[in-house]
Amino acid sequence: MSAGHNHAQVRAGHERQLWMALGLTSSFMIAEVIGAFITGSLALLSDAAHMMTDALAMAISLVAIQIAKRPADRKRTFGYARFEILAAAFNALLLFAVAFYILYEAYQRLQAPAEIQSTGMLVIAVLGLLVNLISMRLLSAGSGESLNVKGAYLEVWSDMLGSIGVIIAAVVIMLTGWAWVDSVVAAAIGFWVLPRTWVLLKDSMNVLLQGVPDGVDIDSVEQAMRGVPGVKDVHDLHIWALTSGKNVLSSHLVADAMPGTEQQVLAQVTQLLHEQFDISHVTLQVEGEGFHRDGPEDAHA
Repeated sequence: MSAGHNHAQVRAGHERQLWMALGLTSSFMIAEVIGAFITGSLALLSDAAHMMTDALAMAISLVAIQIAKRPADRKRTFGYARFEILAAAFNALLLFAVAFYILYEAYQRLQAPAEIQSTGMLVIAVLGLLVNLISMRLLSAGSGESLNVKGAYLEVWSDMLGSIGVIIAAVVIMLTGWAWVDSVVAAAIGFWVLPRTWVLLKDSMNVLLQGVPDGVDIDSVEQAMRGVPGVKDVHDLHIWALTSGKNVLSSHLVADAMPGTEQQVLAQVTQLLHEQFDISHVTLQVEGEGFHRDGPEDAHA
């Protein structure tokens, strides 16, 4: 009971933090895009592009949170919580597209380096770094509890590293005049983002494919269930996640055939799964020791 209440509070916190971070990021993104064209810096444009995906990720996350609040109905009995995972997957694909675009542009620039206004580039990059640090602070708590917020946090985090790279590039260009450093830093930002984006996409796909959630050892769960007094066997065990932090389990239990023990076994296993493995939604079918199970395959045989 209290777990559900806390979960709602966390979601509300995620929403407030996302709104604040979205306002900061969107406002500075416009200034950074203008500055990128004025200074001629591809690295700064790369950082601006990442800020754009930051803003889109946060906007999509906010939409996902609103849709996830809709109650379950007769067509979607689990509700709309999984929309959050769809948003996280979309954010990952968007980041992939931006990273590859920047890599292509960096290659083009290395063939013909452009003139860079390093002073303006440095000032804008420093301001961008401050905005990223504030946004990361706002999103850090929620990133460990929600894949959706994690997606937005990762984008801001990678953009923060990009801002540091732009600052370094601006200083190097000011001291040496090496304009090609701008393209190298832009490419480095792209390569830095790709593996982290892959992790986000992989986590999202695991949820969409109803894989066992990260951090859950299905063998340990089964062993713990078998250890409950009265449980003789466990089969047809499935564990998956509806969305971040909402794990679901279904299983068949073979229990003692003694009268009155089934409900006791059911209550003990349910409590065990909730307390030890944080599995909030449990569906169990209890069978007697003499229960004969014939599946569809057996019927056709």
